[in-house]
Amino acid sequence: MHLIIPYASSCSEACAAALPSLKLPHLQQLLSRLSPLPAEKGDEFSLSPPHERAMAAALGLPVTDGQIPWAALQAHQQSKPGSDSAWAFITLCHWQVNTHHISMSHLPLADLSATQSDELLAAMRPYFEEDGITLHTIEPGRWLAQGEVFTDVASAAVDRVVGRPLDAWMPKSVAAAPLRRLQNEMQMLLYTHPVYDARVASGLTPVNSFWVSGTGALPLGYASAPTSLQPMQITTLRAPALAENWPAWVQAWQELDAAHIQPLCAAAAQGQALKITLCGERSSQSWQTQPRTLIQKVKGFFDSQPLSGVLGQL
Repeated sequence: MHLIIPYASSCSEACAAALPSLKLPHLQQLLSRLSPLPAEKGDEFSLSPPHERAMAAALGLPVTDGQIPWAALQAHQQSKPGSDSAWAFITLCHWQVNTHHISMSHLPLADLSATQSDELLAAMRPYFEEDGITLHTIEPGRWLAQGEVFTDVASAAVDRVVGRPLDAWMPKSVAAAPLRRLQNEMQMLLYTHPVYDARVASGLTPVNSFWVSGTGALPLGYASAPTSLQPMQITTLRAPALAENWPAWVQAWQELDAAHIQPLCAAAAQGQALKITLCGERSSQSWQTQPRTLIQKVKGFFDSQPLSGVLGQL
């Protein structure tokens, strides 16, 4: 059993201030029973956040920054034609023009209906097809895109971009030039589309652009692990962390500790093989079941760091 927890911590100063008050007794107990593995170090400017890198490593995917082929994996799982080629996610979004920068709105866009999404897809599809890109609907406002242009393009995960200035995250490589041109064309199209006016009239955030993520192709001959062997990812900390609502994040952590970590403590006490990976904005740290001598167990109990210190390093 492998549990991955994204947004276990954050680089925010407000999050750091909240850590000492965070009470997670079951997590503290669980970590005292498990052995730490070497930390997977990174920084907050990587295109692929730590939880994506941890999940990719667990699934046997290439852990190349900005080129973990998440879209190709979904196409493969859904048996899409050409699932062995390059794919990407296309996410409809709103770019807010500020005085000195352009920022990304929070996602998903509120009340974006399937009808609105389909209308935008019908308008945008011919332009994508001119560039050799085929679009497939996943859910309102989010599509799978197949095209060779995505083979060598590194793209930032949506989680890296929401609520932040875009310039640092835009794909700037030569290979991404067709996508930058297409983005400019779609901004002009979307601004004049009836869905834009309808959402503004309803007081909703309009769609005026799209974001590309999850780019790349699966390794040759890739086969997914059975579902029973795949890690479980708990995402309840994501929304409050991205919104920087730290009281809600603390509450979500404490609920997670009671609902998901407590049963793992019982399983660890019974000798079940376990692994847990805590992910922040920069790095991740894993602990797993390993045989330990009595001296190691006692030493681990007395040498264990306060959770605020463990989480603060992520």
